Amino acid sequence: MADKKITQLSNVTALDGTENLVFVQDATTKKGTINDIVNYLLPNNITVSNGQTINLSDNQYANIKLVKLTWSGASGNMTLNLPNVSDNVNRAIRFISDDSFDSNTRVYLTPTGGNTLDGSTDYYEINKAFEGIYIWSDGSEWFIIQKKA
Repeated sequence: MADKKITQLSNVTALDGTENLVFVQDATTKKGTINDIVNYLLPNNITVSNGQTINLSDNQYANIKLVKLTWSGASGNMTLNLPNVSDNVNRAIRFISDDSFDSNTRVYLTPTGGNTLDGSTDYYEINKAFEGIYIWSDGSEWFIIQKKA
């Protein structure tokens, strides 16, 4: 195709996000997709409510990197179960709460299946507006690498 003029190329089609993009970093060729970039830059909006449990290991959350949480309904507690660390080596996930949160609305960010978050099987509590936490997995546990409260 390098010997064709732009006007001689076939019709343009829309991207679907799964196309591979190639990058070179320090003499190493790497690949990613448009969806990988979008998932890093744009939040996945998750609306949560009292008594709810969401498993971030479910397929629909498999590639999320940024989660914006919105509380809906009455005050209370809900649980976000973290995905298994061994299936998520070098994965980082950011969580932020919007202005719908207060001290009576709590999200429990919970390691499951014997996994740990900063060395503990206890949850991390998000219970205020504009709170943020950034976690990373080394394949053996989740680490809190940054938090804003």
